[in-house]
Order: sequence, then structure tokens, then C-alpha cells
Amino acid sequence: MTTHRIRVGIDVGGTFTDAVAVDAATLELLGQVKVPTSHHHEDGVAHGIVDALDQLLQQTGHAPQDIAFLAHGTTQATNALLEGDVATVGLIGVGTGPGAFLTRRLAALRKLQLTPGKRLPLAYAHVADPGDAGAVRAAVDAVVAEGAQVLVASEPFSVDRPEGEAAVLKAARAHGLPMTAAHEITSLYGLHKRTRTAVVNAAIQPRMLATADLVDAAVTKAGVGAPLMVMRCDGGVMSLDEMRRRPLLTVLSGPAAGVAGALMQERISEGVFLETGGTSTDISVVRRGKVAVRHATVLGRTSYLNALDVRTVGVGGGSMVRIGDARITGVGPRSAHIAGLPYACYATLDDLRDAMVTTVRPMEGDPADYAVLDAAGGRYAVTMTCAANALGRVPASDFARCDQEVARAAVAPLAARLGVDVATAAARILDAGTAQVRTVVDAMIRDYRLDEDTAVLVGGGGGAAAVTPHLASVSGMQGRIARHNEVISPIGVALALVREQVERIIPGAGQEQILAVRAEAEAAVVAQGAAADGVEVEVTVDPQTSTVRAVATGATELRTQDRAHRADEAERLRTAAASLKADPSAVLKLAGTPAHSVYGTRTRRRFRATLRPVRVVDTDGVVRLHVADAQVESTTVARAGDVLAALVRETTSYGDGGVRAPAVRLLLGSRIADLSGVLDPEPLLALARSELRDRPADEPVVAVLEVRS
Repeated sequence: MTTHRIRVGIDVGGTFTDAVAVDAATLELLGQVKVPTSHHHEDGVAHGIVDALDQLLQQTGHAPQDIAFLAHGTTQATNALLEGDVATVGLIGVGTGPGAFLTRRLAALRKLQLTPGKRLPLAYAHVADPGDAGAVRAAVDAVVAEGAQVLVASEPFSVDRPEGEAAVLKAARAHGLPMTAAHEITSLYGLHKRTRTAVVNAAIQPRMLATADLVDAAVTKAGVGAPLMVMRCDGGVMSLDEMRRRPLLTVLSGPAAGVAGALMQERISEGVFLETGGTSTDISVVRRGKVAVRHATVLGRTSYLNALDVRTVGVGGGSMVRIGDARITGVGPRSAHIAGLPYACYATLDDLRDAMVTTVRPMEGDPADYAVLDAAGGRYAVTMTCAANALGRVPASDFARCDQEVARAAVAPLAARLGVDVATAAARILDAGTAQVRTVVDAMIRDYRLDEDTAVLVGGGGGAAAVTPHLASVSGMQGRIARHNEVISPIGVALALVREQVERIIPGAGQEQILAVRAEAEAAVVAQGAAADGVEVEVTVDPQTSTVRAVATGATELRTQDRAHRADEAERLRTAAASLKADPSAVLKLAGTPAHSVYGTRTRRRFRATLRPVRVVDTDGVVRLHVADAQVESTTVARAGDVLAALVRETTSYGDGGVRAPAVRLLLGSRIADLSGVLDPEPLLALARSELRDRPADEPVVAVLEVRS
């Protein structure tokens, strides 16, 4: 008999729809199913989602009422843009005088290229006075006559004065079309980029609305009471209503699900996540427990879409080997899947009898240097997965594991061609493939200034064993394959938190304005179903661009995990010592709360002052925070305000670069409140007070301060 409620994650891929059920309390994987993605069904992908859900409930013995959380990720928006399958956008520009000149230029957005030879379908009309309802209706009539299926209103400076765009939408409401005001999609300055982001959002809106309605109706009919959430491209989830308003947030969300899985299941605090499929590897960064996000490029232009920073390399588990004169010249980008060939390592020894190496051109226009085996059982591709199995780098329980003897037999003909033994040939294959991945990994470590001493490589996806273990070996970094790596993406969907990001450009922002942006982000995730008591908000103030950014995250239910394993004090100490690269006898426990323990040691470096490296370890024995040089102070909620004020006053630096308060993180209850994005002492202390508000006076608080140079 089942006793626990479950969290369900469904990942809708181009070929298959994967679904998993995770115990809501222990986060244990309870079941997983795979069904064909139902692109051609009359209900579209919604049919596959419900089919997967039905099979999952049968497999785990749960009822629809047991579902505490249900979310799905989809590539539909991305595919719509890639395939040019979008709606015609009616763009209503607003303005007089110089403003009219700026908005009329927005008509050039119809030149945006969707696919080779196909441009964004856009009809433009202009309105001088948005308060003139008759003129607005005439403009809407004009774009509808040109085929507009969705409307966007855009006006210069609408971020500060949204009344004009709002008036246009009010007057246009009678037409019954989906509508968007540009300032509702992003509140950042830049008329052209803001409008372009809103127009692309609108272009996919009708298709996404139809799918959302079908999925919502089907899930409700199935008896699921939990609200349906949708994966965002920044690693969080949003409500279905929010997806209807901003479907663009689902573009590029495919890789985000895997990173969310690595972040929540594997508890990475500093590292690189590599999601390896059959053809490629998506590479992304987790820094100090957060995914790396940046403004994404959409249709070849930068946008105001905040998406995961994912860099893709054309090397995967099925990547084929390329050879020259007695040497391996490369691996990929063609894979066995694209060439329509089976992997040699999944054949039988009898199939591989009398195998001979030859070279082929997998697709028209490809070079004819891809190695294949012609053997008794037919033609086979020699792949990265074959090499990894031959070297024994694939764990016994892994999705990609095969008989090592067969894998060695698959590599043997190529080894003979190269004049080396099987192990050397397999290593050279993996060297050639992982070299391409390592170039990108090294660049991302530099770009995000990861601590190379503590950063880990975590592999996900069905092809993880073909890349991550060998890359860890040759780079000297710590590396591991994620548990249940073949379904890490739907696990990420199941475990993801509700997320919202609010950005405002506020020159000289004061503490009241910063707190207002924070409150707006917090209210947005609560409105989407996040439990108010568990919302965390990270605020960053960029003095160079005057951008105030608040990222709020929260779960739809307060998690009361009853995991069987809790790390004892000795295990936590060993974990901290390993991360600090120190003997446990040299590591001290500096502070603690019921949820976290803080450890440190002193490291002296030549020509440098004494450093105080710190590690924060949670009750599961996972390092949640590492700081190269930190000051640690224990206090209580009642005293924290005065203690922090004194610490910040002592450690704030003043110089030609301006005021630089310390990077502050507070260990409060079960969470780490990150205040490190604020450089000005007054807003920093105001944010700290907001974190401490409404908490018991005697509750312990630990402050970890990192002095900025």
C-alpha cells in the first residue's frame, strides 16, 4: 500500500516522452516510463503526456489524487521557431514626433529570419494617440486584414509609462485575439530589443495556448488535482497561466530540465553539468548552488529572455570515429543515429565475426572518413560508447552498459588498423571526443570563475558514460555520473522549483526601490502556487547598468523530507575536509544551525595574506557553499541586525571603484539566504532585515562574510 504522495515530471522530447514519479518526501525515484511523442495525434503532444501519466500511475500503484506536483517540459516552442511554424503578429506601434520615428522602424522586425527563406510574418500599423479608441480599432482592423492572429502593442518608454500600451490593448479587446504589451514581457529599457522579444513571444502564443488548453483539460479529466506546471528555460517551473502569457520562457528549456535534476538530486554547489545524448553534449554551469543564466540569442539576435547558459558540442555517445592514415583524426559530429547504423558494441560476437574497417560518407556532403565495420552481421558504427565500454568506463548499472568483451571486439579491427592494442585505440577515441568537450568546459570554468579545486563534473543523459568519466580522468577534475542519468531531465522537471525573475533599470536605486523589486518577485512565485513560507529571493544590483534583479524560487508545498540517511558529525567533517583538501584533524567546526554546519581551516600562501577557506555542509553531507576566504559569525535573530551592521561597517571597502560591501550569506533555518549581489551597505542591511522578519527571536543565525577586494 502506498503511503507517500508523489511528484511527477514529464519531459516531452522530439521522439519520446519520458515520465518519472518521485516520492515527495524522500525524493526517491519510484517509477519511469517512455512513450512515443504524439506529434501527429489530434490532441498533439497532450495525448502522449496523458498516456505517459496513465502508465506511470499504473506502474507505481498510485492514484491521480496522490500527485502533489505535476510539471512537464516541452520543446514545442523551440521547434516552432526552428521550423518556422508561427502565427502572424500584428504589431501596433505608438508614438508622435521622435517617438513615431522610433516605433515605425519596428516594422523592420518582419525581416527576422525564422528558417532559410522564411521570415517572421508581421503586419505593422501605427497609432499616434493611444487614447483615440477609433484610431486604435482602425489600426487593429488593418493588421487583421493582413492576417494577424495575435497582437503586440509597443511604445517608447513604456517601462516607465505603460498607460499607452494598456490603452491600445483595451481598445483592441473586442477583436478577441491574444494580446501582449511589450512592457509585460520585459521591463528593461531598449525599445527595439524589448519589442523584438515581445513579438517572438506573440508569434508562438496561439500554438502554445492551444496545447496548454488540451494538456490542462486532459490532466483535469484524468482526476489530477495538483496544478499543472511548465518548465522554464532558466531551470525553474511556472504556472500554466503564466506560460499562456509568456510562452517564450519555454524556448530553450530542454537542457534546463537536466540541470535542474542535477541541482536538486545531485545537490551540486559548484561544477559543470554535461548532458550527453547520442549526438551531442549540452554543457552548463552551476556556481555556488545556482544555475548560470544569461540573455539568450533567439533567431540570431540577443533578446531579453533569461535562459540557461548552455553550450553544445557535437559529441555524444553515438558519435562516430573519423580516421586518416593510421590515426584517428576526430570524432563526430555525425552519429550512428544520423547514419542509420547500429552501435558495434551492442552486436554479438558472432555478428562481429570477420569484421573489416572501411570508411563511409554518412550523409551527402559529409567527408568520407567515418569508420565503420563490415562484418558477418552487417555494417556497424564504431562509437564513443563502444570505446567507453571497451575501457570499462561504463558502470554496471548504466543505461549504456554492454558486454565488455563485445565492446573490445568492436574496437579491435580499428586498433589493428592503427597498429595499437585495443585499450590504446579506445583511449584515443575518447581522447579525440572529450578534447572538444574539454575546450568548452575550460572556457566556462574561466567565464564563471569556478573554483577548480572544488568544481565537479556531473554527467547526465543516456550517453553520460561516453564522455564524463574519461574527461574527469584526463582533466584531473572530480567527476561522476548522476543517479538515474538516463532520466535526469524528467527528474529535473519533477523536482524543479517555481521561479520568477524581475528586472528593473533603476539609476541610483535606493533600499526602498530594491526591496520593492524583491517583493514583486516574491509575490509572483506565490501567485503561481509557491508556499509563501518557503520562498527564497536572491537580489543583485549591477551598478554599471543600474539593473536591479530579483530571482525568487519556491516549492508548491513546504517539503518535510524524511530521508532515511542523515550524515552524522563525523561524516560531515570528512566531507568538508575532502573539499578543503585538508586532513580532518586540521579542520574546525566554526558554527552551525540545525540544517547546516560550517567548517574551516587556515591556508597560508606565499606573498598572500592568510586565507580562511570555509565550507558549509548540510544534513545530507553535501557541500552547499564554499568560500575561499570568509569571516564567520554566530548570532541569533534578535541580535543579528546589530551584529551584521557592525560586521558590514568593518568590512566595507571604499575606493576608486566605489563602495563595496562584503558578500553576505545568512544560514537561516533550512536555507542559505544569499545577499552577495548587493554592493551598497544600506540596501544590503535592509535585505538582511527582510530575511529575518517574522522569525523567532532566539533562532540561530550564522553569517558568512566574504570581503571584496
